[in-house]
Amino acid sequence: MTSPAPVIEVSELTKSFAGKIAVNRLSLRVEPGEIYGFLGPNGSGKTTFIRMLCGLLQPDSGRGTCLGHDLFRESHLIKPQIGYLAQKFSLYEDLSVRENLSFMARIYGLPKVRTLVEEAMERLGLARFADQLAGTLSGGWKQRLALAACLLHQPRLLLLDEPTAGVDPKARRDFWDEIYRLSAEGVTALISTHYMDEAERCHRLAYLAYGELLAAGTAAQVVAASGLFTWTITGENVHLLASGLKKRPGIEQVAPFGTTLHVSGHDPDLLQAGLADIDCRLYHCQASAVSLEDVFISLMQNRGGQS
Repeated sequence: MTSPAPVIEVSELTKSFAGKIAVNRLSLRVEPGEIYGFLGPNGSGKTTFIRMLCGLLQPDSGRGTCLGHDLFRESHLIKPQIGYLAQKFSLYEDLSVRENLSFMARIYGLPKVRTLVEEAMERLGLARFADQLAGTLSGGWKQRLALAACLLHQPRLLLLDEPTAGVDPKARRDFWDEIYRLSAEGVTALISTHYMDEAERCHRLAYLAYGELLAAGTAAQVVAASGLFTWTITGENVHLLASGLKKRPGIEQVAPFGTTLHVSGHDPDLLQAGLADIDCRLYHCQASAVSLEDVFISLMQNRGGQS
């Protein structure tokens, strides 16, 4: 039995603006129904890549397909099958929730607009806001409205560009519940995010910096491939240790997390030696699991040192 074709498959994809490379020879593959996380600092090329996938930008070189269609020659066939959610709320703030959804349904040329809009509002919990102006909604409800709009035409692929930025934790959790429901229905999602907890919710993820792919795989695979080791130090005023620890051999990064320090490096013996003289009467040191945030900070530090 042959496996289904990937929803996204690109190889050596490159895009530059005025001589500055935004995406540099990017290769990745996203499978049907997969929730694929796309991470990286601002300016790393995430949005540029998403815009190439949905036909808003044409790549300079490389090759790729999206939903079985060539990115260079068939972007007009890709666009109708994609739901694109931009970083900034892009619906009409002076129209009601119902009016916005009705307008978008007509733009898509969809039949039975009234029924479709009512079903969309019910699914996303928007029915009680049907006649409220979109501009008066909170950030979380604006996000739900935008998601409802990009689902109206039943897309096979969602491209979501930092969709939960600026919304509260409850709204973020509700959003992810909906993404998992869609995934179970066979909808694929490529989601860019800065949140590590959201990255861990993805089936697989990729990390970009300076337009280059630095890591890809499941969260566990990315952590394992990093070769990083982490110790945690707890105790009163533990943050006072940070500046001194950063200067020691084998200690590559020191990150405070509340009343705990995460101390990481790639050489486990040097790392442990660098912590050997910590006063155990004042502080507790122990080897701990490496977090995605530890890995991504390390990737950025190492990549920055090469630039």
